[in-house]
Amino acid sequence: MDALRYRRDRMSSQGEGEAQVKRRFRLTRSGDFQRVRRFGKSYAHPLIVLFVFAKHIVPEGYPCGTASEAPGVRVGVAAGRTVGNAVQRNRAKRLLRAAMQNLYPKIVPGFDLVLIARQPLPSAALTQTQEALFTLLSRAGLLSPTHDG
Repeated sequence: MDALRYRRDRMSSQGEGEAQVKRRFRLTRSGDFQRVRRFGKSYAHPLIVLFVFAKHIVPEGYPCGTASEAPGVRVGVAAGRTVGNAVQRNRAKRLLRAAMQNLYPKIVPGFDLVLIARQPLPSAALTQTQEALFTLLSRAGLLSPTHDG
């Protein structure tokens, strides 16, 4: 119990928002991922595939939950088995989350995003991942004009 308290205190001293994108800004439910992939628009790069779904557009037959009505941006990260073994998939997801940290405040609100890792991503550097993600977000028109460039 003391170890858990120590870890929680240590994490709170670092600042939860600085360390990672907060949980409420992440896509966690399978239905959310399916909705974004099924009804969203996709943008491809050799390292990453980006799916974008505008939250104000509700597909017919889909209930509109309160979480998806939030004005911010929610991001989901996935890596399929084609990326590699579990270690490589986890590395790919960590790279995507790290690349997203700097770009997250620059994204126009009102969208759900799904980032899917492709096979060469685990061997890529963080700077390559950030450049790929910046390219995809720019192509999708999701970067706010004041932060573009």
